[in-house]
Amino acid sequence: MKVENDSCKDGHIKRKFMNIYIDNVQAKYVDGTHKVTFEVAHGKKPLGKIVIALFGNIVPKTVANFVAFAREEGYNGLSYKGGDLSDAKDGRGEISIYGQNFDDENFVLKHTEPGILSMANRGKNTNGSQFFITTVETDWLDDKHVVFGKVIDGMDIVRQIESVHTNGEDKPTEDVVITKTSVEEIKMKVPIK
Repeated sequence: MKVENDSCKDGHIKRKFMNIYIDNVQAKYVDGTHKVTFEVAHGKKPLGKIVIALFGNIVPKTVANFVAFAREEGYNGLSYKGGDLSDAKDGRGEISIYGQNFDDENFVLKHTEPGILSMANRGKNTNGSQFFITTVETDWLDDKHVVFGKVIDGMDIVRQIESVHTNGEDKPTEDVVITKTSVEEIKMKVPIK
């Protein structure tokens, strides 16, 4: 095992990563700053909890936006393939704590594995309230969607959501809903590929 400290310059901010090599495979640890827990139900049946670590040291503006909605219960009652908190409810998700949309903060972290939390958008600099969780490596999303967290518990619940029956528009025939949200500040190392 070999341990190195590494850094990456992004704009004016120098980011630190701890790289650990085990059998020549690199594992990166990112500081988790917040933990968000979503309790989820499918129809009237509780599915369980999805626990997500957020990376506020790398993307503080993006994390602040997400945490504000989570703390104010903005995500409670939202259905999967939802996340649109705007009055229009047209699926564009054009609302943030910064106004309508906000710019892409950076693309330091990548979509390297299942469980990555990332901002949904309609193109460059159109972040709002919508987000998604990956279920496979999705490198084609790199440098287009801002990664700001990772599922640390409840990936089995994400997989259950992934497999629910949907209609022709990929909307579940029975709603998958966030029933309760909680947020806490943390200090933990989160492994990320």
